[in-house]
Amino acid sequence: MTPENKIRAILNSCSKPVTGAIFTEDQKDSPSELAFKYAIYKINKDKTLLPNTTLVYDIQYVPKDDSFRTSKKACKQLSRSVQGIFGPSDPLLGAHIQSICEALDVPHLEARVDFEPTFKEFSINLYPAQDHLNKAFKDLMSFLNWTRVAIIYEEDYGLFKLQDLVKSPPSTRTEMYIRQAGPGSYRQVLQEVRHKEIFKLIVDTDPAHMQQFFRAILQLQMNDYRYHYMFTTFDIETFDLEDFKYNSVNMTAFRLVDLEETKVAETLRQMERFQPIGHAILNKTGVIQAEPALVYDSVQVFAHGLAALDRSHDLRPANLSCEKEEPWDDGLSLYNYINSAGLHGLTGRIEFNEGKRNNFKLDLLKLKKEDLVKVGEWKPGSGVNITDVGAFYETTATNITLVVMTREERPYVMVKEDKNLTGNARFEGFCIDLLKWIAGQVGFQYVIRLVPDHMYGVYNPDTKEWNGIVRELMEKRADLAVASMTINYARESVIDFTKPFMNLGIGILFKVPSSQPTRLFSFMNPLAVEIWLYVLAAYMLVSFTLFVMARFSPYEWNNPHPCLADSDVVENQFSVSNSFWFITGTFLRQGSGLNPKATSTRIVGGIWWFFTLIIISSYTANLAAFLTVERMITPIENAADLAEQTEISYGTLEGGSTMTFFRDSKIGTYQKMWRFMESKTPSVFVKTYEEGVKRVLEGDYAFLMESTMLDYAVQRDCNLTQIGGLLDSKGYGIATPKGSPWRDKISLAILELQEKGVIQILYDKWWKNTGDVCNRDEKNKESKASALGVENIGGVFVVLLCGLALAILVAILEFCWNSKKNVHSDRKAFCAPLIYIIYFTLKRSVQRGAKETSWSVKNCCCLRKRKSLNSVRDRPHPHPRPQQQQQQQPQQQQQQQPPQPACKVTPTHTRHTHCHSHSHNHSHSHSHSHAHKHQAAPLKQRRGSSGIVLGQG
Repeated sequence: MTPENKIRAILNSCSKPVTGAIFTEDQKDSPSELAFKYAIYKINKDKTLLPNTTLVYDIQYVPKDDSFRTSKKACKQLSRSVQGIFGPSDPLLGAHIQSICEALDVPHLEARVDFEPTFKEFSINLYPAQDHLNKAFKDLMSFLNWTRVAIIYEEDYGLFKLQDLVKSPPSTRTEMYIRQAGPGSYRQVLQEVRHKEIFKLIVDTDPAHMQQFFRAILQLQMNDYRYHYMFTTFDIETFDLEDFKYNSVNMTAFRLVDLEETKVAETLRQMERFQPIGHAILNKTGVIQAEPALVYDSVQVFAHGLAALDRSHDLRPANLSCEKEEPWDDGLSLYNYINSAGLHGLTGRIEFNEGKRNNFKLDLLKLKKEDLVKVGEWKPGSGVNITDVGAFYETTATNITLVVMTREERPYVMVKEDKNLTGNARFEGFCIDLLKWIAGQVGFQYVIRLVPDHMYGVYNPDTKEWNGIVRELMEKRADLAVASMTINYARESVIDFTKPFMNLGIGILFKVPSSQPTRLFSFMNPLAVEIWLYVLAAYMLVSFTLFVMARFSPYEWNNPHPCLADSDVVENQFSVSNSFWFITGTFLRQGSGLNPKATSTRIVGGIWWFFTLIIISSYTANLAAFLTVERMITPIENAADLAEQTEISYGTLEGGSTMTFFRDSKIGTYQKMWRFMESKTPSVFVKTYEEGVKRVLEGDYAFLMESTMLDYAVQRDCNLTQIGGLLDSKGYGIATPKGSPWRDKISLAILELQEKGVIQILYDKWWKNTGDVCNRDEKNKESKASALGVENIGGVFVVLLCGLALAILVAILEFCWNSKKNVHSDRKAFCAPLIYIIYFTLKRSVQRGAKETSWSVKNCCCLRKRKSLNSVRDRPHPHPRPQQQQQQQPQQQQQQQPPQPACKVTPTHTRHTHCHSHSHNHSHSHSHSHAHKHQAAPLKQRRGSSGIVLGQG
């Protein structure tokens, strides 16, 4: 080791850094000074932190209001080479010391309230920043839902401390009353607060005067359950609160020192042994105040920074002077090491950001019957966290009787018919049962009264006054309002509401629409009109397609005379009428006697069968529902339908929240509805819900009402129904005067009842389990199982009769037309043959059961038909056979021979044709076909060589 290193080691071993401390004269031998001395003693005793260093302190006492002497004392300490200055705790004196330390680069450690949020060089403040504290107060106020608050401060700088709380309250609806008060004016200010009926107070007084403030509270009897005091001091545990434990007054405050932590408790026990005789760091109950704890932690932080600097390089003594203003070379390094320090102290986790403390924790204390207990905590990043919510809502005042205002409304509040009942026994209903549960949960007695004007409460912009229940609460004539009272913005601006005990919205009550009159042709309802038109178009298209394809396909042409294999006549069964008849038969799932033979026509037939399968199945499936289910006519479906028509009137309860909703709405549809309701004569507004339901049952009226009341009405009258959905979303709550302490307690009870299902049980009791509930299910069963009547399927009979009439008419026309043609061809009068044919037809009908024989008529048409057949045979076949070509000329010559003068008609009961000769067979077969074919005649063609010529056989 070189001589220089030996000298440096000796100097380091004998290093004694000096730390300066400034206390006011009234702090001499105070817990703060003793905590400073104990911290130095503890560090020197602990050789692990600064093994080769012994801290030496220099303490100076200054007058509290003398900044000049304070500056002189600080300069005197700096001339003694102090490496850091602690204190003073006075905000004004501390600001002067900080400016001197900043000029000479000396760390300044503080444990005081700092009003300036800006960054200060070389300043290390262990006291939480005031903006963090104000945020903690606002978070707690927001949790407790304070709306009217009185702030009482004592020191002149007290208003600067709470200015952020005043400028930015937790809610825009928060009303604040700010007064300054000292020991001589405590009673006067508290009297003003009581006169203004403000029950929430934030108190920022000197801890030395706290007992006098407590005495003023007791003298003015402002210590019952209604009052809540929030103290800004961290030393609430050091005061005697025995007089306030048993009268349910609410007192809360934050603390920095967690006495329940093991390391803190051990340190406090060591402090207690260190205390000199006659002086103590802790109070009589073993509790340390916040300021001594912060002073102790500040010395610990300084030692950690000094140790870090010592490990980095040799510590050079500071030779400073206020006159020269030459900064200390190691001052900035020491400040940075202190600023980056992190440790656990008496006040919790200690970390800094630009000299200001962050990442700390505040314990929330509340006075309960047994003592001050921890009910939550607050952190800068996460806000307030309440661990014992019930502590803010419990009360021991069970002998309190509250006045409960209500309004008669079924099924919420109803007056019993028994005239002998008195007091609360006169009432029953959902709200009455709910009130019993809440009173048992919270702990109070109550007296129920009906509101005189039977109104819930509406603001009159002309008189600028409220009516109904709202006015009763505003004027403190009632403590609670338990009814079907809607929570809205206007009401909550003048009174308070609990958490909603029932959620609801605005619905439309309407009379059940009458049944839709059954139409005669209701069997057509399963398919829409356009579907029927499409089916008709498909029917025409497929029929025509089948006819054309049958004509072009050679496989649909066949020989009509099986006995003549070489016959030159062929026929096609799919004429125009037969094509339509085939499509009709298959569509109606019936046979037609016609079967396609060609592949192309079979494809048409098959795809048509598939089409009809789907159509008929769909029709059959819907037919039962359309004929058996009773269908209703609903003239309106929603609020928009109401607004677009004028035939059906609609209105609301007069003076209720529903009327206010439409009056103040900014939605175009609701504004239009409000203009209609406001201008309608006679008035569409009703006094009670019963009147509104009555008007709905009378017809042409829709009642806009809360969904819960709507549900109650619908459950009891099957002629009522709800139209559409809900127009809004809101809730019913229990109303209290502004700032009432019962609101939070009742809110907690409501939440508990909801979790246990009690409110749902009460709802089922009064809405569904009463004896006057309409049995809607039975009515629905009857309507679904109704039998079909003539009005349902009478149209089918009409179609049948019309079809029969049409058939008769066509038969008559066919008969007349055929008779006229026969008479015209025979050149005879029309009446004689017509009468003879009618006579013969009637005679055959009379001779039923006898063996029918053929009949002959003079001058019959056989000759004409034979001539027509010959004309057909003269037409060539499109595909002539060779042998037919050879025989064509002789046949033509033969056909040109004159026909026989008469023909013999074969008896009608003969079922086959005798092929005696070619000419005879042809003539017989032709007449037989003409007599027995009951369907449209097929198309025929003659085998020839010059093309296809159509004719009808």
